[in-house]
Amino acid sequence: MNRNNRTLVVLAIALAMAGVASLGVYRLIANMPARQAVVSVNTVVAARPLRLGARLVPEDVKLVSWPAESQVPGAFGRIEDVVNRGVISPLSANEPLTNTKLAPLEGGAGLPPSIPEGMRAISLRVNEVVGVAGFVVPGTRVDIMVTIGSAQGTVSRVVLSNVQVLTAGTRYDQEKAKDGEAMPSSVVTVLVTPEDAERLTLAANAGPLMLTLRNPLDVEPTKTTGARAAGLFGAEPVPEKKPNPVVGRRAAPVTPIVAPVEAPKAYKVEAIRGAKRTEEVIR
Repeated sequence: MNRNNRTLVVLAIALAMAGVASLGVYRLIANMPARQAVVSVNTVVAARPLRLGARLVPEDVKLVSWPAESQVPGAFGRIEDVVNRGVISPLSANEPLTNTKLAPLEGGAGLPPSIPEGMRAISLRVNEVVGVAGFVVPGTRVDIMVTIGSAQGTVSRVVLSNVQVLTAGTRYDQEKAKDGEAMPSSVVTVLVTPEDAERLTLAANAGPLMLTLRNPLDVEPTKTTGARAAGLFGAEPVPEKKPNPVVGRRAAPVTPIVAPVEAPKAYKVEAIRGAKRTEEVIR
């Protein structure tokens, strides 16, 4: 076989192999499922972490493409719809903004828009001991105790249980609180009902308050009878009372009663001596 024939054979084999490969790729593509185009919509998300009570400005948010099939309920599609509204729930970066996380446009910013309807926010003066060494941070749950003196002695008892802490300190949140670190503060604001706010004010004037930290999953109300100073070391023995002696006049001696002795019965005997009759008594 000369050189020209060998060249033609190699070329034919190459063309055949190329055809087989092209046929395999064609069949593979033909068997692939058809892909549908993903429809996306514009969604407003936080451009950076936003704290509770912040008033939104255009630099705080941004528009991103979001799949239309999994759109977040209540999300916004325009930046103009969220500007100048207050944040009532802390937001993370790239988190979609919704109606439940923003105050109404006329509601303003700060703490008041974050208070639910029918509830009240009341502040308590605390220190490191009362504030559980600084671990009472926004979002935690606490019980509030009071210690007062009464006619029966000093008593300590839980006034309110499972109370939500809105703020700790004079700012709405701090970076330490996000990592679970201690956050010393002098003021703690809690969320209570109007009736509980009255009880808490009365308790604060009656005696010192103390906060006890709760597990957030423990939602059962605290039911106790209180602790009294007399019962700190157990029940005290009650001394037995002895009857008091009766003081009065000395009783007169009792004279025994003796039954009277009856005299022996007398018998009369008639005696006749001659012509004289007499009677004699014999005992």
